Amino acid sequence: MNILLPLTILAVLVACNKAIVQPTLPPLPDTPVVVTPATERKLVWSDEFDKDGLPDPAKWGYDVGGNGWGNSELEYYTKERKENARVENGNLIIEARKEPYQGNAYTSARLLTQNTATWTYGKFEIRAKIPAGRGTWPAIWMLGKNISSAGWPQCGEIDIMEHVGFDPGVIHGTVHTEAYNHNKGTQKGQQTTIPTAMSDFHVYTVDWTADQIDFLVDGTVYYTVTRAALGSNTAQWPFVQPFFLILNVAVGGAWGGQQGVDETIWPRRMEVDYVRVYQ
Repeated sequence: MNILLPLTILAVLVACNKAIVQPTLPPLPDTPVVVTPATERKLVWSDEFDKDGLPDPAKWGYDVGGNGWGNSELEYYTKERKENARVENGNLIIEARKEPYQGNAYTSARLLTQNTATWTYGKFEIRAKIPAGRGTWPAIWMLGKNISSAGWPQCGEIDIMEHVGFDPGVIHGTVHTEAYNHNKGTQKGQQTTIPTAMSDFHVYTVDWTADQIDFLVDGTVYYTVTRAALGSNTAQWPFVQPFFLILNVAVGGAWGGQQGVDETIWPRRMEVDYVRVYQ
């Protein structure tokens, strides 16, 4: 790792190294809980991806580079390159491609709202179709705005959706904190199986309040984490501050590449129909 990189990038690199240890999780309850929508909430931010071209710069910035992102990933994340991130036919396309670029064998994109929008609490809905194939690692996730000063995992992390191609259809929802994170094997998370995640659009959601975070797919809760269970100090529950959104497709990596990368499948894309935030 280049020690001259800016602190923000260093912190994000560490945050990316978030899924190396994936312990066996307890089985889901037989009868999932269905959340009743909070009628008093209002839409406060959204992107419907209704204008073709590059992603809206007023809403999305880019992480750029190809140093493995602290996680031995193989892609170079590009900036303002339509081959890797574009809006077409009403969807955001984040496309990972097999091509030589800046010393890397693959390209992709990683979009984030770090400098455009942050939120404390809310319901975050992302309707997306994720890529299939061994070596793909799409993610929809959030980091605390204070990552530049506090570092990871002190800033906190909420993984709304992660999927690794060698385990088709298994959707992971996870939180990481200073007290509970993958480096210690103590991260708090759960998984659910959505067999059509790679062929159809589904709505991935977190419903985040001061004391609880619910993880949902298509309106059904499959995991809940509470402040009462984890503890109230900052090391246990940093989810009382602004967070920003990240959308990306990684190639390989310590988790995504655990069973290698199928070099015959590329390009692969994550398609996002909309991102909506309610408060």
